[in-house]
Amino acid sequence: MNSKWRKSSRSNAAANCVEVARTPNGVLVRDSKNPNGPVLRFSAAAWGQTLKSTLES
Repeated sequence: MNSKWRKSSRSNAAANCVEVARTPNGVLVRDSKNPNGPVLRFSAAAWGQTLKSTLES
């Protein structure tokens, strides 16, 4: 997967982070401890709803 992965500026050097990457069809999410592991794929709408729900909780 040739995407530009990003993580929070609040992340520490321990690599215990969630990384995200934008794609033309939505957003990819992976665990920074395992960059070659499984990747979750969200449509733009589903990612937006996930963020909204997270911020509201």
